[in-house]
Parts: sequence; structure tokens; C-alpha cells
Amino acid sequence: MAVVAGLPAAGGTASAAEPPSYLTQEASYSAGVVTGGWERVERYLDTTTGFRTEDYPPDGRGDQDGQRVTYFGGVSRPHSGRFLLYSAPGWDTGTRTTPVLLLHGANDTADRAWANPGEAGGYGCGALSCPSTGLMQYLSARGHRVFAVGFAHKQGDNLMQAQVVGDAIAVIKAKLGVGKVDVVGWSKGEMSARAYVSSVKPSWGRAYAGDVRKLITLGGPNGGYDYPYAHGWAHDFSIWPDCGGKVNAPSPHSHMTCYGTYTAHPEFSMTPSGGYDDYPGQRQMLARWDGAYGVDGAAQDWYTTYYGGQGLYTAGSGIQAAIDAGSLIEPLHNAGVPAAVTTYLLAGGSPDVLGIFNENRAPSDGVVFIASALDTTGIPTVGGTATIVGANHLELGWNTSAAAQVAAWLA
Repeated sequence: MAVVAGLPAAGGTASAAEPPSYLTQEASYSAGVVTGGWERVERYLDTTTGFRTEDYPPDGRGDQDGQRVTYFGGVSRPHSGRFLLYSAPGWDTGTRTTPVLLLHGANDTADRAWANPGEAGGYGCGALSCPSTGLMQYLSARGHRVFAVGFAHKQGDNLMQAQVVGDAIAVIKAKLGVGKVDVVGWSKGEMSARAYVSSVKPSWGRAYAGDVRKLITLGGPNGGYDYPYAHGWAHDFSIWPDCGGKVNAPSPHSHMTCYGTYTAHPEFSMTPSGGYDDYPGQRQMLARWDGAYGVDGAAQDWYTTYYGGQGLYTAGSGIQAAIDAGSLIEPLHNAGVPAAVTTYLLAGGSPDVLGIFNENRAPSDGVVFIASALDTTGIPTVGGTATIVGANHLELGWNTSAAAQVAAWLA
């Protein structure tokens, strides 16, 4: 299906336009198909050479699921040039001038992250019970024209996803006849947002188009994170299939002993291994915090997990090898956010994420240090910073205090 013309802006005060020629709208889903309170979901393809189908864990844990499979045309492992653009009720009638684009985090979806935190059931939102509405409904009810991206790969390359962010903004601008969009990036979503505005891109990619007014990060690893390496033993039990793990997340190890059997799983490695590279987006968020906060010395094989080598039960190459294989933290710091983009940083202050070993070496939201979430390196225009004391990492997308703070910054 060819790209369709955009729709009039709210109030009819600006003319709509056509999205760029390299974007093709492949499908549009509305009432009767769309769930979670959204009004519409559209699938687009960026035909730019360079996009590819990324590697997925072979056991299916990283596949698209639920209604997303329908939106992606029945494909559970989509090409990374494809993306979903979700439109909230009021996307074309809201009274706020600047539309808002929401970017979800790792191993997540736009549905669960922003519209129905309870989609995955209890614990899926970081709490014992989960609400059925999120930041999308909160902002939409207050006159914001809200959109969200659904990425093809849940742990995908942030450089490609940054290009998708630019694509989504281009479509929104065309639909509404506006020049700028506000962007909210949660956790890993912060990485693609910053890469876009900073023009940190693949060789074939497009530079920043100067179309972001405000950037808001929620629990974003602005200073990087080292959680998988600092707490590797406990982290691995949720991943390693031979130990009963099923979580779609990368491991700091290439080998691990489960129930007396030493096993290899290169497909879950943080670094490219055995022909697999299933978690590039996680590797890109890494930075060392051992100098500031040490390493969890109570964890089994703690030294070899963090620094590399053969431990008693595990083996791995260590965090520095993973950083060298492609962390984006330093490149993003060096590139800097343009001064014209006012940036706001929100941290969670409650290390009580249910079902995981929480980050306990320093104040954190259970996954990301507060010092990292509020790190302003490379951000010349800081509009504000705040910590929501009662919210953990998974609650930042729906916690009422967090939503109120986001709404205040968008004003």
C-alpha cells in the first residue's frame, strides 16, 4: 500500500503534508482490531538500504507476541525497517500545540508500556497488581496529541531504532502539519531518542532533522548501566533455559552450570558469539560503574563475571569486552544533545522491582542508578530533573506522580 496523505492538524490551522518518499504505509488497523485504548495502529516500512532483519533468540522468547503479530502482518520476527505507529484518542483533536511521541524500553511493547501496564498480568508492571491504563491515557485526557512507536525488535540496535524515531516524527509532522514533536523515552527508549537528536547514526543513516522541541527521559541510562555484570549470577537464573530461565534478556556469560551440567548458550550472550547477536541494544547501554560503586562481591563468580574469565560455575568475557563491542554511552556523551532541545530527566527512587534481584550498590530504581538516570553529560539545556521516590524502574511509565511530572514538563 502506498503512503497516504496526512490528515489536517488540530483545529485545521496548519496544512498536512506527505511523509518522506522512503516511507511506505503498509497497513492501518482501527476499531475492532486495535486494543489497549489506542485509536489506530499503522505499520510503516522504511525502504532505506541499511535496515535489515536482526537476529532473534532461536527459542522464540524475543519474538513479537499478542496483537503485535497482527499489526506486523502475521510476522513474529519483523524486519527492523518496519515499525508501528500508535495513535491515541484525540491525536487529531487535542488542544495542545506540540504532539508527543512515546518510546518504550527493552523487551517491551507500546501497548504494555503506555496503555495497559497490566497486559502481562501481575508483576509485569513492577508491582503486585497492575493498572489497565498508563501514560497514554493520562496525557490524552489532558489535551495532548499522543503517539507511540512499536519497534520491530524488542532488544534491537539503537542506531536503527533512532532512524525509526525520525521516521515516526516525520509521519506525525505530515499528519498534523506541525514542525516539532516532544519525545518521551523510557529506559532503552532514551537511547534511540538521544541517538536521533544527536545524529549518532549508522553510515547509511539520516542526520537529525531539527524537529524535537523537548526530550524527556524516564529511568534512562544516560550514564550507562552495568547491572547484568554486577549481579550476573542472580541475573542469569532468569535467562538460562537449563536453569529454568525464560526472560528475554542478555547474559554476561557464555557458559553456565545448571543442575550439575556445564552448558553453552552463545545466543544469550551480551556480545556477539557463535554467530548470534540477539541483544545489540542492551550492549549499547553499558558503562562501568565499578569505580564508583564497586561490584556485588556476594555474587557467585563475581570477579570473573565482571572482569572476564573462567569462574567456578560460569565463564564470560567481562564488561569491558562488551563495551568495546559497541556501547553508545561515550559516543552519545561526546556528540551531545543540541542546545535547542530542552531535556528533562526523571529517575525512580524505589529499588523494589518484584521478581528480580534489585540493584543495591547505590540509590537506584532497581535497575538503573539514580546517578545514571540524572546524568546530564552532553546535555547543554536541562529543563529539569526529578526523582519519583516511590517508583521503581517498571513503574515510571504509569506511576501517577511520574505522569504528573511528565505532564508538567510538557506544558
